[in-house]
Amino acid sequence: MPKMGESIAEATILKWLKSEGDAIEMDETVLEIATDKVDSEVPSSISGILSKRLFKEGDVVPVGKAVALITVQGADASVTANSAGNGQIKETKAAEQVPYVPASTNTEAQPAQQLHNTGEGRFYSPLVLNIARSENISMAELETVAGTGKEGRVTKKDILEYVEARKSAPQPQKSTSASEPQKLSAEQPTKSYNVDVPVYPGDEIVEMDRMRKLIADHMVMSKHVSPHVTSFVEADVTNIVKWRERIKVAFEKREGEKLTYTPIFIEAIVKAIKDFPGVNVSVSGDKIIKRKNINIGMAAALPSGNLIVPVIKNADTKNLIGITKEVNDFANRARNNALKPDEIQGATFTLTNVGTFGNLMGTPIISQPQVAILAVGAIKKKPVVMETEYGDIIAIRHMMFLSLSYDHRVVDGMLGGSFLRKIADYLEAFDGKREY
Repeated sequence: MPKMGESIAEATILKWLKSEGDAIEMDETVLEIATDKVDSEVPSSISGILSKRLFKEGDVVPVGKAVALITVQGADASVTANSAGNGQIKETKAAEQVPYVPASTNTEAQPAQQLHNTGEGRFYSPLVLNIARSENISMAELETVAGTGKEGRVTKKDILEYVEARKSAPQPQKSTSASEPQKLSAEQPTKSYNVDVPVYPGDEIVEMDRMRKLIADHMVMSKHVSPHVTSFVEADVTNIVKWRERIKVAFEKREGEKLTYTPIFIEAIVKAIKDFPGVNVSVSGDKIIKRKNINIGMAAALPSGNLIVPVIKNADTKNLIGITKEVNDFANRARNNALKPDEIQGATFTLTNVGTFGNLMGTPIISQPQVAILAVGAIKKKPVVMETEYGDIIAIRHMMFLSLSYDHRVVDGMLGGSFLRKIADYLEAFDGKREY
């Protein structure tokens, strides 16, 4: 049993990776062990045949105690161990047998905090981490490596086989087209998380359609990549409601378009982004990409129940009429599955209207690689205390909640909260006497 640190006197055998009679190469992992501070793999310091395992899985073994016997030459051996499993070796004639003593350079335990634990409880030994680090394998990539160890852990053999396969795999060709965007590599794990779910009599199992699978993967990835924070404000949108009620018939007659609240919300978002461009960014590793264009994605519900997000490109260059025409066109073609691929890509910020479903507020998930998303709730009449020059009064106003989910890696509470408040301010300051 290898030495696992100054304060560690014993370790538990988690799993034997080799059986008696198996051939063992030098540095090949023989067993997995654990202490109260660290889990580790134990590689062999010699090549030979595993003659005898002196302890079982689950046994607690003192540091320095022989845990196995390895035959280094010959095939026949007379090896005995007393009933206590103390690893004593008797002389042999046909083979030289030695107690299994792992190489200290490969099994010296590292502090527990140097092990990586994913959110689902997957641990990596110091040996595996060192190999991954030397081969420039990111933690996101390491999570995709299939493990054959206990509970799916990645062994030395697994990581070395992956490295060899990685080196022999064809490298993607770099695009030489000037029109294609440059892509910075970002650690964005796409690993799925499976949970054992019981199926009871009468339950129906329905296969996810392709779009729902894509949405599911994207949402899981986003929550894994970005630390989400959500802020809320309540806005008085009475001026907007009254203005729309007053001009919507004339607007439709003149422009041939129905006027909804979505273009008005987008207009306020664009103004606030100009005030706080720090939310119009993306993150790639430790780099922040400041977006030049303001492209607003608008989540639209499909008849299938799925969502799609068409993008209003360069929204800051369009007036309210232009935004309205584009919003209506996208909404209509989304319902008919007639959107083009380019029309659902390139968003730098997203708006989702949960009020459409009668919800007051929501906590939306960020659409990567954006860093923020706004949810607007249902507009409701409610009594509100208002300050006037004659004192406070209670009035019936049209109120709505706005909620902003943002990536706390680059958007802190001050920026996120200030940006959200600014959107509400633009909505509340809406000019009820304006033209279209």
